[in-house]
Amino acid sequence: MKSFEYGDREVGTYEVFASVANMVIGFGVLTLPRSIVETTRSVDGWVSILIGGLGALVFTWMVAKLVSRFPKRNLHDIAGAVIGKPLAVLFTLMFACYMLTFVAYETRGVASISRIYLFDRTPVEVICLVFLLVLIYGVAGPSVALFRLNTLFLPIVILLLFVLFLMNISFFEFNNLMPFFVTDWRDVVLASKESVFSFIGFEILLFYNAVINQPQKIVKASTFGMLVPLVLYLLVFFFTLGVFGLEVTANTLYPTAELAKQVEVPGGFFERFESIFFSVWVLTLFNTAAMAFDVSLQALEAIFKKAKRTTLAFWLGPFLYLVVMQPQNLIEIRQFGEWISYVGLGLGMIYPTLLLLLSMMRGVKGRA
Repeated sequence: MKSFEYGDREVGTYEVFASVANMVIGFGVLTLPRSIVETTRSVDGWVSILIGGLGALVFTWMVAKLVSRFPKRNLHDIAGAVIGKPLAVLFTLMFACYMLTFVAYETRGVASISRIYLFDRTPVEVICLVFLLVLIYGVAGPSVALFRLNTLFLPIVILLLFVLFLMNISFFEFNNLMPFFVTDWRDVVLASKESVFSFIGFEILLFYNAVINQPQKIVKASTFGMLVPLVLYLLVFFFTLGVFGLEVTANTLYPTAELAKQVEVPGGFFERFESIFFSVWVLTLFNTAAMAFDVSLQALEAIFKKAKRTTLAFWLGPFLYLVVMQPQNLIEIRQFGEWISYVGLGLGMIYPTLLLLLSMMRGVKGRA
């Protein structure tokens, strides 16, 4: 007898595809055009995005290849088999802390954009507190529920972005993209660092591998999932520069958000399209933060076997709130995000790649 498709505690390839894509499509969409243009000062920044995206694709393949060698095993178990339990515990704790800081950054990002575009009279402290409480509620349940949310919201997010592009076609000026290929290659490579930071998030596979029911198809599903944000980032970059030009984009805090404010619907049916845009985008950021929080809980549960998920979530709540409120201004928030991204490069890209190489050299594999 065939089981109900969504009645079990496992997920398929489409859920993996949607979750990888949704995890990467987050706060970076709102800020990436500005970050790239600040360095390149031309439309040549699309090359930087392409370089960063292709690099992320390579590391996504590495991570997926690693977890496919160890079906139904999380990072703690994989590292224990490859480099030994003491180092596995150390790196798993580091990974948990990294994911918690990632949650803090996403929470502060939600509070910042909500304060500017949605709740201009609500204190940032209140927005952060409410968002964290919703996150704790979201991670109290099974992990697969978050995968279901990603499959629900990813088509909505993609559709919303394409509606945004269509609504701005009348403002698009091709001359704003000129001239091409005038940026020094060093600046292009330097700007690719910013784009790599925006593609971080696929490392969730290192722990969600335990609930994937088709381990042999992880590589294909996750790679295609990473292609979605790459295409969307390129489109957002071109449309932002085509509408605003280089100088305006470089001096706008959230260029993509300003695209939503540009929208004019004939007949006045939607007078504030940006409110709809941010209402949907906050849901996307919630999915991203919730999955990061869930992964951090899984990492801690792998080490502290007797700990309960809800207990960990409630105890981590106050700690997260203190971390969220540490940055005092936008400059410190940006520095905080950059620091987290550097840690993500080490723990989400380099560390799994080393584990894959060591497991291949030593011939270590796992069994489902």
